[in-house]
Amino acid sequence: MHSLSEYLIVFLSSSSSSLNLNIDLLSVKMVSQQQTKDSGSKKLGMVAPQDKSSKEMKSSKKMKFASSSAETEQTSQTTISDDSKTGRGMSTMPRVVKRKLQKLRPIVEYNKRGKGIGQAHSEMQSYIGVLARSRVPLVDKKWSQIPKDVKEQIWEAVDMAFVVGQGGKKSVLTSAAKKWKDFKSTLTRHYILPYTNDKEKLSHPPETYKFIEKAQWDAFVASRLSKDFESVHSQHAQIREKLEYNHRLSRKGYAGLEDQLEETMPGVEIDRSTLWKRARQDKHGNIPDPKVAEKAKLIDELQKQVSEGKVRVDGSKDVLTMALGPEHPGRLRGVGAGISPRQYFNLPKPQRVSFDDRLKESLRMEAKAKEEALRMEARTKQLVEAEREHFLSQLSQLIPNFDPGMLKQRISQSPKNPMSDKASCSGGEVKSLHYEDDNAKNGEHQQEEEKEEEKRDEEKEEEKEKKDEEKHDDKVIEVGDYSNMEAPSSLKSLCRYVETTLLPEDKLLQFTIDKEVFGGDRDTFLLPEDITQFAGMEEIGATVVAVYMRYLHDVLKQANMCSMVGFIDPATVSANSGTIAERSRLVAARLQKTDGEQIFMMPYNPGRHWILLIVRAKKETVYFLDPLPGHRVVDEEAKNIVNSAIKMYNTHIARAGRKNVIWKTLSGTPKQPSSVECGYYVMRFMRDIIMDPSLGFENKYAKGNQEASYPKKPLMKSGMNGQRQLLNT
Repeated sequence: MHSLSEYLIVFLSSSSSSLNLNIDLLSVKMVSQQQTKDSGSKKLGMVAPQDKSSKEMKSSKKMKFASSSAETEQTSQTTISDDSKTGRGMSTMPRVVKRKLQKLRPIVEYNKRGKGIGQAHSEMQSYIGVLARSRVPLVDKKWSQIPKDVKEQIWEAVDMAFVVGQGGKKSVLTSAAKKWKDFKSTLTRHYILPYTNDKEKLSHPPETYKFIEKAQWDAFVASRLSKDFESVHSQHAQIREKLEYNHRLSRKGYAGLEDQLEETMPGVEIDRSTLWKRARQDKHGNIPDPKVAEKAKLIDELQKQVSEGKVRVDGSKDVLTMALGPEHPGRLRGVGAGISPRQYFNLPKPQRVSFDDRLKESLRMEAKAKEEALRMEARTKQLVEAEREHFLSQLSQLIPNFDPGMLKQRISQSPKNPMSDKASCSGGEVKSLHYEDDNAKNGEHQQEEEKEEEKRDEEKEEEKEKKDEEKHDDKVIEVGDYSNMEAPSSLKSLCRYVETTLLPEDKLLQFTIDKEVFGGDRDTFLLPEDITQFAGMEEIGATVVAVYMRYLHDVLKQANMCSMVGFIDPATVSANSGTIAERSRLVAARLQKTDGEQIFMMPYNPGRHWILLIVRAKKETVYFLDPLPGHRVVDEEAKNIVNSAIKMYNTHIARAGRKNVIWKTLSGTPKQPSSVECGYYVMRFMRDIIMDPSLGFENKYAKGNQEASYPKKPLMKSGMNGQRQLLNT
């Protein structure tokens, strides 16, 4: 049976170029041979000799496996003898293939800076090299030009063999790109350039790499012997000659060296100057290069002075900087690739204050002062009303049959809903700024409108007081006539329900928003005036928006799109809902429940105005949609909340992330015609986006693709879909 199985494997290996299975089958063949050898040894009562790799696996630092049983049996399961091998040859990683067949996946470990360490990481890097050499075509192209399906095959092969962790795909493919580039460099330096005058040697691929197809090899050789490549090669050789302090690290890199030193030097802080010096020593601890030895001696002297307190290190001005000179921008010596100075030294992000920033801050302070003045005014009115109530109560005791209703206006006894604070763009200050050439004119015009509006409000209030005085019985409820209302029939029915049922019985609409909508169960309620104001197209609060998002979630469920779109509760993130840090943590917790590609819709109210933010955490991109016309600027507080949340998300998935989150303003959205429709427009934005299964909102609302304003009746009808659910709760 063994002879037959080996014959089949050899046969498949010979035709593997068409099946794209050459490496894995070759590895399986080696495993099969080893199993035969091991079984024979056991029959004779012998122990198979162990190679270097098996000794490493029996070291004190064993690999961790995703399978619990694998931790106790890993040595016997992964030990493979390579005694028959002569010379290094081409690495095929048979033990990795054997573990894949046994469904064992070692867990790759990382250090505090997110760099891979340990034996599992070393084996994974070797396996990535095997895949990069065998599965990526040998072509004179850049890595970015390699087909995506080839890269996906490499990632899937690595993911099947190792537990890489979240966010590991990018690092795996980055490593594959480097190893593929290094492989082409090795072929060029060792198998092409030394034989430029020997056409026979260049006519076929090297014996070590027989898997390279002849057509690919011939094309690659021709590209490497061209004049264009000769020029590029010469330039790179000159750059290479300028490097003064060459390290002697193996593939373990600085991360592996640091891990090794932490084992041999427990309790000692390993700084980058020590790493830099150790990386340039040979296996006996000597430094052959005189220039490097001179710098190493200087490092020793500086370290001694620091320990004695004669020299002080401060942030990026450490021992290595003193010895070698200042760092180049964005680069850091002695720690390996991919680590920036800001990451290593925990430097604060530099703040640049421009004139626009100062102007924004000035306007923000002015808005804050106005808000404080309004708050004081409201407090004064509250105190006056309290005194008035006290006076009326005293008066009723002195005068027989005194009716306070004749003197005071009727005050609603309904409880205050903390989520029912309304938002319109007519009063207060909108924190996102509106810059146009006629700002001064707009400001004067707005002040005039505000004065006229205040007069109208006063007149309405006086008229209401007169009507209340005429009504001696507060229990009499007049049902409004909604027949002429410009609204959908279902909305008219809901308003009648409010007038005939909720108001007479002093009821609220209480309901629960399920956990799957916002990530947690939440009980809330609507006041009758929330619904009547909604019917009148007046400003709306966070509860109304949240109820509509609940309806949209049902739409997503019916379309099987819940894995594509999620929602963030507007009541927990908008202004006055807590500190920026608290709100950032809430948003981060919501993002961490995504599968990676999901977008999250986040209606946000910076104060008296609704906007929509769409967060795509996987791509570190946020889209800003504002229904107000003109050049809009994202509210700084909202920006800080989402930026911090995405950083927390990156930490959660062990990803370094971009330096800055990408913010895109989609200015092609429909624009509200007046000052109270912002909440309705934000609800309609969300509806229109999810109705497109391709989620092509970025192109639809891009700058220059200006959408027309929504008609009033369809706008109300779209909002009504969410409110209709209230009757069934």
